[in-house]
Parts: sequence; C-alpha cells; structure tokens
Amino acid sequence: MNLSYWCVLAAGVMPVVTIAIAKWGKRDFDNAEPRRWLEKQEGVRRRADAAHHNHFEAFPFFAAGVLVAQQLNAPQDTINMLAGAFIVIRIAYTLLYLTNRATLRSISWTIGYLCVIALFLIAAFHGA
Repeated sequence: MNLSYWCVLAAGVMPVVTIAIAKWGKRDFDNAEPRRWLEKQEGVRRRADAAHHNHFEAFPFFAAGVLVAQQLNAPQDTINMLAGAFIVIRIAYTLLYLTNRATLRSISWTIGYLCVIALFLIAAFHGA
C-alpha cells in the first residue's frame, strides 16, 4: 500500500484522537448524551471537539482527492508528497487549535486545503 493510502487512514483516525482528547479524564462525562456534555465544555476540551468536527469535514474532500489522483494515474510521488503534507499540516492544525493559536491554525487549515486542491489539479493535468 502506498503512502497516500496510509495518509487517508491517518486522516480517518484524526477525529477519534481529537474527541478522545476532549473526553479524556473528565469524570462527569455523560456517555448517554455526549454531544450535550461536549457543548458545555470550555477551553482545550471545547477546542478539541471543534477540531474533531473539522477533521470529519476535511476527510471526504481529502480522501476523494487521493482517490481521484490515483484513479487518473497522476504521478505517485506527487500524490504521496501532497498527502503526506496534508497529514503533517493537519497535525499542526490540531496542535494549534488545542493551544488556541487561531491565526496560525487558520493558515494551516488553508495550506491543507490547498494540498487537496493540488491533488485534484495534478489528476486533471497529469492524469490519464
């Protein structure tokens, strides 16, 4: 399996990691109504929940970009580079979100988004 597919797996795991951060170690967590409980959280827990949602929002676009680039036989090294960059940037995005660095977080989000756009563009211009 090539690197880009491993990156799709990593992107699929990111929401689970961030929601675990939001819930971890809080004794009053209500598993019967987790969303209501999460809405009441503040600080890093609230930001981890927001990152969780954003990872789910970013995942389909990223996965589609990788799959389209693969399907159209775009250069594998370029696909791998863009997919790897997306994951590194999303990890940075998460850390910036958790540490409440909004401007840098938004910049990292934009760079990650551009990586996905680039996947589609290399598929369009270099693919079959």
